[in-house]
Amino acid sequence: MGILEVKGVNKRFGGLQALGDVNLSVAENTVHAIIGPNGAGKSTLLNCLVGKLIPDTGSVMFQGQSVLGRKPFEINQMGISRVFQTPEIFGDLSVLENVMIACFAKRDGAFKLRAFSEALRDKEVMDRAEQMLSDVNMIDKRGMHAASMSRGDKRRLEMAMCLSQDPKLLLLDEPTAGMARADTNNTIDLLKEIKQKRDITMCIIEHDMHVVFSLADRITVLAQGTPLVEDLPENIKGNPKVREAYLGESAGH
Repeated sequence: MGILEVKGVNKRFGGLQALGDVNLSVAENTVHAIIGPNGAGKSTLLNCLVGKLIPDTGSVMFQGQSVLGRKPFEINQMGISRVFQTPEIFGDLSVLENVMIACFAKRDGAFKLRAFSEALRDKEVMDRAEQMLSDVNMIDKRGMHAASMSRGDKRRLEMAMCLSQDPKLLLLDEPTAGMARADTNNTIDLLKEIKQKRDITMCIIEHDMHVVFSLADRITVLAQGTPLVEDLPENIKGNPKVREAYLGESAGH
């Protein structure tokens, strides 16, 4: 049994079959990548993993508990955090204030706007937030305005916010999308550091194969909403089915 178990998941949008009989098992303390060409069903599957979409049939279990139909804060309390394709931060606040809000939400439950000023006055919350920033090498930027940072630094800030929730499973939706190569490499290094320091499992959706092969312990390839191949990274690279799905080349060539 993996920490995350997907069994027989099907999802249709009208006449479109977005996911067809998807089965997936993510082993604990591994990095599992989900790849595939555009329209393969990756985002639909990710939205099922966080309870945002409910499959027509099938189950999604995290540590033996169903995620289906749960609210976002309930998913978070279960131990699942999500990094979005576009960093989800409070642009009008400082770097430190962003992480303090995330830390306060973890300690006191779902964050309420009326608790905003309370969160920013809490010494325990501040200490925790500064530790999170140290963990992602951003403590020197704690006073910066979040909106003014590069995309790579915004991603690093979002990681600190997610990590403040002490997740057991970190879901990353194209974490290097729109980044320059230097920021991409820094994000790869950061994820490797997080993996080394924490008892954490990662599931990554990513188009950049450099990122996938730098991080993944195992890869699932989706094609037209159905798992095509699941294997070790070294076996995925030359797989003719994968080449055909991505490049349209005949598997017999």
